[in-house]
Parts: sequence; structure tokens; C-alpha cells
Amino acid sequence: MSARTSFANWPCSIARTLDVVGDAWTPLVLREAFYGSRRFEEFQGELGIARNTLTDRLRRLVEAGLMERRLYESEPPRHEYLLTEQGKDLFPVLAAMARWGDRWLAGPEGPPTTLHHEACGHDGHAEVVCSTCREPLHADTTTVRMGPGYPERLKSRPDVQRRFSPN
Repeated sequence: MSARTSFANWPCSIARTLDVVGDAWTPLVLREAFYGSRRFEEFQGELGIARNTLTDRLRRLVEAGLMERRLYESEPPRHEYLLTEQGKDLFPVLAAMARWGDRWLAGPEGPPTTLHHEACGHDGHAEVVCSTCREPLHADTTTVRMGPGYPERLKSRPDVQRRFSPN
């Protein structure tokens, strides 16, 4: 088994997020948690994932603070896995992934699932919008700037200057 490369200290929130959820199984475990799965057997049954792989993914999600492991039966000891506030905050990410998949990978019959917004009673899809003006964010109308947490030691590197300089 090869060692995982850690992105935890990279100056990039995408890389840091992938350090937590960046394998094929972890987003699917989270999806099942959003669908209501709580117990090991539910996750395993829905996903068909190997038990040792599921054990590892649940352990990592608990260690990262995205899920909480809670005892629900003492004899024999059995646990359920609940999304924490941090874990629930990943819902828009999964919804955005689903929207991309619905647009580019769904067959002619349409998307396999839809999102039903209980507040308004309509089916909808994820849309990433500007937090100030509420207009959609698109790659051709959005630039990335160096944020306050960008490491001081990297700011003067030529490749960093090119990346963040205005075009």
C-alpha cells in the first residue's frame, strides 16, 4: 500500500479539502450520510464497499471532525455515525458535484436523482453564487486573489506573482 500524499499544509483550500475528502469512497460515504444512513451496516449495504475500507473512511471522517461516532447499543457495543456541523457544511459541495454530473454525465433519461428544496417545494439544482451580489460565479468572470492566509514566505516567488497578477 502506498502512503497518501498530504495536502494539509498547502496554501490552497481545494488541496486542503481534498486531503480530507479526496478519494472516491469518502464523498460517497458522506452522500449516504446526507441520505440518512447512520449505521455501519447501512453504509456498507448501500455502497457495497469493503468493510475495511469503510472502517478506514469512517475513522478518517470522525478524526477530521466531519462525523461523530456515537454509541447506540452497549451489548455488544455498536456505534452510529452522524454528520457534524462541519460535515453538513459539505452538502453544497456534493450538490455542485451532482449538478455537474447531471449536466455532463447523465444519459438521455435524465439525472438519476433530483434535489427537492423543502422551503419552496420545488426541485432544483446547486448554483454557486457570489456572496455579495448573488450573481452566479463562472470561471470566465471570476479571478482568484491571494488571501490573508497565503504564506508570507511564498508571496515573492515568480510563479506565485504570475498566478495572482491581473491579466
